[in-house]
Amino acid sequence: MLFRKWLIFSLILIPGAFRAQQPHALAGGADKPAFSLDEVQKRHFLYFWELAHSENFQIPDRYPTDHFSSIAATGFGLSAYLVGVERGWVSREQAAQRVLKTLEVLKALPQGPQMTGVAGYRGWYYHFLNTQDALRFKNVELSSIDTGLLMAGVLSCMTYFDRDNATEKAIRDLSDFLFRRVEFDWYLNEHDRLSMGWFPDRGFLPAEWHGYNEAMILNIMALGSPTHPVPAKTWDAWCATYYRADFKGQDMVNFGPLFGHQYSHVWIDFRDIRDPYMQKMGIDYFENSRRAALANRRYCIDNPLKFKGYGEQIWGLTACDGPGYANKMYEGREQVFQGYSARGVAADYHTDDGTIAPTAAVASMPFAPEYCLPATQAMWERWPVGPYGFFDAYNESFTWTDQSESAQPGRDFWVDKDYLGIDQGPIVLMIENYRSGFLWSLMKKNPYIVRGLQRAGFTGGWLDRVDSKITAGIDWADGEKAMPNPDVPLDRSSFFSRAVYKDKAGNKLPYQLMEPWKAKTSEKYPLVLFLHGSGERGDDNSSQMRNGVYGFCERKMLEEHPCYLLVPQCPEGLRWGGSSKDWSALYSPDPTVPGRMTLELLEKILEEHPQIDRNRIYITGLSMGGFGTFDLLARRPELFAAGMPLCGGGDPDVADRMKNIPIWVFHGRLDDAVYPQFSRRSVDALKKAGNERVKYTEYSTLGHNVWDVTYYNPEVLEWLFAQRKGQ
Repeated sequence: MLFRKWLIFSLILIPGAFRAQQPHALAGGADKPAFSLDEVQKRHFLYFWELAHSENFQIPDRYPTDHFSSIAATGFGLSAYLVGVERGWVSREQAAQRVLKTLEVLKALPQGPQMTGVAGYRGWYYHFLNTQDALRFKNVELSSIDTGLLMAGVLSCMTYFDRDNATEKAIRDLSDFLFRRVEFDWYLNEHDRLSMGWFPDRGFLPAEWHGYNEAMILNIMALGSPTHPVPAKTWDAWCATYYRADFKGQDMVNFGPLFGHQYSHVWIDFRDIRDPYMQKMGIDYFENSRRAALANRRYCIDNPLKFKGYGEQIWGLTACDGPGYANKMYEGREQVFQGYSARGVAADYHTDDGTIAPTAAVASMPFAPEYCLPATQAMWERWPVGPYGFFDAYNESFTWTDQSESAQPGRDFWVDKDYLGIDQGPIVLMIENYRSGFLWSLMKKNPYIVRGLQRAGFTGGWLDRVDSKITAGIDWADGEKAMPNPDVPLDRSSFFSRAVYKDKAGNKLPYQLMEPWKAKTSEKYPLVLFLHGSGERGDDNSSQMRNGVYGFCERKMLEEHPCYLLVPQCPEGLRWGGSSKDWSALYSPDPTVPGRMTLELLEKILEEHPQIDRNRIYITGLSMGGFGTFDLLARRPELFAAGMPLCGGGDPDVADRMKNIPIWVFHGRLDDAVYPQFSRRSVDALKKAGNERVKYTEYSTLGHNVWDVTYYNPEVLEWLFAQRKGQ
């Protein structure tokens, strides 16, 4: 498997001979044809049919710029060939020959752990391959998601070519071989999630695939593997980090760029089938993607940054090229115009620089045709297009085209000079799903997709009606016996689930919650309430994790002190309580709205998680959160077993309320943001009130930033977790 020889039809590549056919001349401007859905779809199909390498048949990542091929684009291309047959653009025999040659190359490409001279390892493939020899491009990663998209295309060919002839039988056998060879379980970490990538010189990436994004298809295939499956609980682990929140009037599981709502739907019909998460939410993933498209469109109509061109029919933010010029003055502000970037918007995500990618709206066509069809026509008629359809992206606000290397020359605004394979593919395939449901119907007959959906817990709709013969007769490996690979590191951020707490008045408090790692149902666990500083305020439900939080996620702490960790996010312009804007320590009989909501949220969490030990509830916070820690300790002294305020302060007048609580106070002597006198005064007041368990640590050489040396100090956390009410 590691060093397969080239096939006898020869893969000795000839420099310069790198295209399957000579692409025809550009067809933009005055000779652009009238809009039709067939014309749009066919032109994007031709990207794959005409630009596949003439020797190794891999699909270029982009064109006309030629750097390398993309295995994900090759996966989209394999499925696009089938659409070409169904639409009559190529014959079945032509497509079969192209697919066969592509699969033969994929099988023959050498695999192994070497740095160079290979295309993959353990069935996985490198993200990009050299144009000429189809071997690893430079130092790119062995990519799990890109291999997944490649394998989705492979499986579509395995199912489509079902006739009893030598060519189609060979396609089925090669497809099955390639899929069975992928060692999905090798990528599995102790979170029961798949790593994003591996490097031969430095091992696995700590970044892992957890919901919600484009990797649904990857997880379903991993669950459906007959040879290297992952446990069924992998799907639960994937769903555990979903972020359901309202954005632009849409209640949905959020992900910013629209490609994350599209890729898996290229091959799987999620209409009317639901996993346990969607059963509880009351919709299916198809409806979730529709809501994401509507929210994306609504944002572009609102156009808060006042970019040119945005409107009811010109919309769509997703990953794409961009002008790539650092910044310009635009609408009275300094606007950063990015190069290739994952543009998109959601409750927790905002990346927008005026760049519209047609694939965002066009590939959402099955979800919202009443908006996507008019958008497709409007963009076609408004912007230049070429022989392969839409160029990757357009930015009408960027008019400094002579300063952008990625711009087409001679245009009044930025038009990308390239097409991108991973954006061309969803256009072809999702238009087809809108027109005929072809790929959806096809993949309902694939045993590995069906098996993966079933193991993930999907039920209802077409899945309940599927013929049991589809998965019968296959010798399935026992996925429940799959063990995590200890070489795959853990992604600290993925310990947390995200949600939004709403009070009766409609106020919102975003929060993240970590549950005990490897918890046992027979045990009780402590809870830590963590309050961030003023610089992390907002509504993205992300910034509050910036400082200190992950000290509780170090492996030693996770193993020796598993706990619940609750991290709310204070809205912009508000405070947890206990301080004014000039940092004067104040205590008011009425809590601030965020302070009140935090206590309400804490009670909600306690009710929902009976495994929390109510004798071991702790509170800590830094800067503004340090003041908030003192404030909430004074309000609910009976609730907390201990407090740990950093670089904050409390009102001495209410120190007696905290006289029975163990408190360890930290500050930096050189702190010029919150003066150490605030902590010193609080400690003195606590001692005078009779608190014999108050401790104070002042770092003589540190300023405001004391959280890293505090939260990453095992001695400090050991002290915190040792405290219990009633001691």
